[in-house]
Amino acid sequence: MATSKKTNTVIPPVVEGETFTSLQIAKDLGSDVSMETKLRLLYRLQQTDTRIDKIYLLRGELPLEVQDLEDEIEGLNTRIAHLEKDIKDGEAFIAQKKIDIESSKALIEKYEAQRNNVKNNREYDSLSKEIEFQSLEIELAEKKINDTGKQLVEKKNALVEATAVLEGRSVDLDNKRKELETIIEETQKEEEMLLKQSEELQAQIEPRMLNAYKKVRSNLRNKMAVVTVKRDACGGCFNKIPPQRQLDIALSKKIIVCEYCGRILISPEFENEQ
Repeated sequence: MATSKKTNTVIPPVVEGETFTSLQIAKDLGSDVSMETKLRLLYRLQQTDTRIDKIYLLRGELPLEVQDLEDEIEGLNTRIAHLEKDIKDGEAFIAQKKIDIESSKALIEKYEAQRNNVKNNREYDSLSKEIEFQSLEIELAEKKINDTGKQLVEKKNALVEATAVLEGRSVDLDNKRKELETIIEETQKEEEMLLKQSEELQAQIEPRMLNAYKKVRSNLRNKMAVVTVKRDACGGCFNKIPPQRQLDIALSKKIIVCEYCGRILISPEFENEQ
């Protein structure tokens, strides 16, 4: 009695950086699924991912603009906080120096009264030195008050300017956030549905082919890794395709790659099934 042998399909390992060109050369993709089915799945994935790309394109640079404004506002708030602290410290410093000046004046008045009643030159000279010292302290304090006052004027002007910029940026951020929220609200359900659909399609595609698809997509500006033949040319780079090669593409029996751009080429009939 003859016994049948069960054949196990060996799935080749995924090669990092693999492209459609390398898959075109490979003889076995490790699956019993027909090549036509594989190509249809890949085309459906491309169509789904393209719709996701359009949603992200609609949002444009808004997410980055919002992030930039948030970072700028955070920096402005930090600058304003530092300026406010510097102004507060400067005003406190001036107030203390004014108190020191009054203390020095009181001491000078006291020392002058004592000097008028001294009985010898030593005491007179000692009091005179104290009066001179306190006078210098007053001059130094007044200079520091003047210098600090000038710095306060600059810091207060900088605070007014930073506050005005902050108000403007806050308005810009509020508008950008509302614009982004509106777009996200309008597209969120569709995005979630498409992302789920993309995941489901990816799960049905062989790892090597999926890896090649992602690799080629990442290197293309329009992210179109799978294209149809249009007017006898590649739908991606628009270079002409020889008639025999077009026939092979129409049969969908093997992977056909554009020799110019590396995209996978599929039959225009696939478009009619969408």
